[in-house]
Amino acid sequence: MGLGVSSWSSVAGRRSSGDYFYLFFPHPKPHTPLPQNPTSHTPLPQNPTPHTQPPTPHTPLTPSFYFLREIMTISQPDLEPTWMTIIRLLRWDKPAGRLILMVPALWAVFLAADGVPPLPLIGVIILGTLATSAAGCVVNDLWDRDIDPQVDRTRNRPLAARALSIKVGLIIALIAFFCAAILALYLNFLSFCLCVAAVPLIICYPLAKRFFPVPQLVLSLAWGFAVLICWSAVTGSLNSNTFILWGAVIFWTLAFDTIYALSDREDDLKVGINSSAIFFGKYAPEAVGVFFAITVGLLAWEGQKMQLSASFWLGLGLAAIAWLRQYQLLRQSDLPKPVYGQMFGQNVWVGFILLAAMIGGSYF
Repeated sequence: MGLGVSSWSSVAGRRSSGDYFYLFFPHPKPHTPLPQNPTSHTPLPQNPTPHTQPPTPHTPLTPSFYFLREIMTISQPDLEPTWMTIIRLLRWDKPAGRLILMVPALWAVFLAADGVPPLPLIGVIILGTLATSAAGCVVNDLWDRDIDPQVDRTRNRPLAARALSIKVGLIIALIAFFCAAILALYLNFLSFCLCVAAVPLIICYPLAKRFFPVPQLVLSLAWGFAVLICWSAVTGSLNSNTFILWGAVIFWTLAFDTIYALSDREDDLKVGINSSAIFFGKYAPEAVGVFFAITVGLLAWEGQKMQLSASFWLGLGLAAIAWLRQYQLLRQSDLPKPVYGQMFGQNVWVGFILLAAMIGGSYF
């Protein structure tokens, strides 16, 4: 069987003379036409000479070419090209979610290396976080393909909207995991083992919504593995500083993902799935405030233990102010749903401010 958004028969049925695919893979030459004069009695050659080639029947495209054709072309002008649908499935059209996983990984790399990690390792970490987050997004959408259509924010996701088949989703997830595994081979043995240990959490997080009251905690633990993996990739071991930073990332993730869950709270209640926004109810803003406060406390402890310079404390102060303003905004009633997404995106910038502060505090 081949791959495709629809069955091969439906793909073949959409062929047209203007299909862009055949710019790259043209049809075989057409048959030599038969005589058009019906009164002609000129007999057709029965035994072609050795130098005459018989007409070649039309050879259908193989399934692999059908999949390539689906990615490269738009059969109908009003349809989204499949390659763009795959980009949306991987969430590469929404970089905030990819960057917010990359940030704690880079925190760990630069702190463990005293501000000067090897450049090849930085490249591996960046590509690894992109591959891992892509795999996690596809796995999440596979589990939630029947739930997402009932939630306003997620109803147009490719698998929920049936723009891609389950088979294509599974293969893309496997490719993303394979790419992450290849990159993990560059790391040391401890880091590789931690990568393997993180996979069950990545796969099971979507299921946690169905039976665990605070599924964001499962996501936070998975997010925290970025710290453990990257720290050990630099030093070959884990120490108390590693786990302090790990704890800070867990509480920071609980905070920003609870904010994100607030936009879906009404839909999640209708569908019957869990979230930290539902669990904390009217006290969700206070819970987010506590999570931010613990994050600041743990990062301050990290800075004190590692004797980071004034640059770090300046960045931590700016982050604390940003988080305080978010807490104050959350306490307002009837916030529009887009505000929660904007606050989530602001946390990406806060994370990069802290990254710059950690680099400066370690190096100078």
